[in-house]
Amino acid sequence: MSEIKLERGNPSDKCPIEAAINIIGSKWTFLIIRDLLMDETLRFGDFLRSLENISPKTLSVRLKELEKYGIVNRKVYPEIPPRVEYTLTEKGKSLESIFIELKKWGLTIL
Repeated sequence: MSEIKLERGNPSDKCPIEAAINIIGSKWTFLIIRDLLMDETLRFGDFLRSLENISPKTLSVRLKELEKYGIVNRKVYPEIPPRVEYTLTEKGKSLESIFIELKKWGLTIL
């Protein structure tokens, strides 16, 4: 792949930055991915404990969106009560370098 630069495209073409932000830019989504990058496998309750003030409904919606876009895998175990675990797909794991760069930048503004 050739070097990618920031440049203006054709206004009729979909902007790849806009497409990425539309998927991962919703409130809480970045923090959900962050937690999965750090912990690898989490259950619903783990997210609720980690993400202070997120509502269960919002968490459910965000996890479904991430699953829809192929960023998160949801695995249901046939147990009673059911156990559901979330992990990142390879596409989700590929976001790690972006999170590291954001952390580096964030450290400069603290």
